[in-house]
Amino acid sequence: MQSMQAFVMKKIGEVGFMEKPRPTEPGPNGAIVKTTRALVCTSDTHTCKGAIGERHDLTLGHEAVGVVDRLGSEVTHVKEGDRVAVNAITPCYHCDNCLRGFSSQCTSMLGGWKFANVKDGVFAEYFHVNEARANLVRIPDSIPDEQAVYTSDMMSTGFAGAENAAIPMGGTVAIFAQGPVGLMATCGARMLGAGSIIAVEKVPRRQELAKHFGADVVVDFSEQDAVARIQELTNGEGVDSSIEALGAAATFQMCVQVTRPGGTISNVGYHGEGDTVPIPREAWGVGMSDQTIRTALCPGGKVRMRRLLRLLEQGRLDPTLMTTHTFPFKDLETAFDMMADKRDGIIKPLITFGD
Repeated sequence: MQSMQAFVMKKIGEVGFMEKPRPTEPGPNGAIVKTTRALVCTSDTHTCKGAIGERHDLTLGHEAVGVVDRLGSEVTHVKEGDRVAVNAITPCYHCDNCLRGFSSQCTSMLGGWKFANVKDGVFAEYFHVNEARANLVRIPDSIPDEQAVYTSDMMSTGFAGAENAAIPMGGTVAIFAQGPVGLMATCGARMLGAGSIIAVEKVPRRQELAKHFGADVVVDFSEQDAVARIQELTNGEGVDSSIEALGAAATFQMCVQVTRPGGTISNVGYHGEGDTVPIPREAWGVGMSDQTIRTALCPGGKVRMRRLLRLLEQGRLDPTLMTTHTFPFKDLETAFDMMADKRDGIIKPLITFGD
């Protein structure tokens, strides 16, 4: 049996490379993909800190593109040798939750998230895709891998934050944190017709990117009270919609505080610490504010992916502006460590394979 290198979570708090058997049997509905490009996500670092429990020698990573190495007999919409993308979320599309319209929660809570959760992820020379008929999509020739890889999570998740925020055409929205997900939520809010986009961020480069992707105002919470400033900017009314893109109790509470009665709070942040996420009682109208709280796990599937790739093909955005660092696969541990503590102004590190 042939072997390959994989970057794994050995146990909580410990990562590293190990040799694993190379996957060769896709199964009738699956596919084996040879990895060409991947991105490191802050979610991977949360996982390694124990946010979803213990894992042993589990290959990390859920954002990647590559070339089809082997296909199952039932997969006919792509062929071996095609450049392909796969979403971070790969539902089965057969279970009750999928059939109820909640495919990201496939089988059970968070069950659509399989890579680096319940099966080996994409930080390896080859990876397996389940239900490839539904989850794998060919990358158009005009889109480079460095762009296409952003459709797997950052674009899909950030846009879901904006979609779920129910922003009225011409309405107001506040987006807390301008990391990769928050930046794509900002971009999504602009595309959906928000009239005023307020981004909350303190890091200068992220502030610049927020303005590039559509923010009208950037509030630096390290210099001023973000809640008070947003209330000032909205003449004391609050925003129609708010988006939590960090995964912190403090920013979620701010979302509740700045959202007007009847507005929508959209959470796409990964809350990786603590047992509860408190809601500020009075700002919540002591439970009767008519505010809607929406949560989302990155939507998956090839239809979603084709739409995201279409945006790239038509030049609606260039997500590679978020790529601050590039590393060869052999240096992935360095990229991982930098992403964990956001060293050297890192926003998103690109990992290259076979170059």
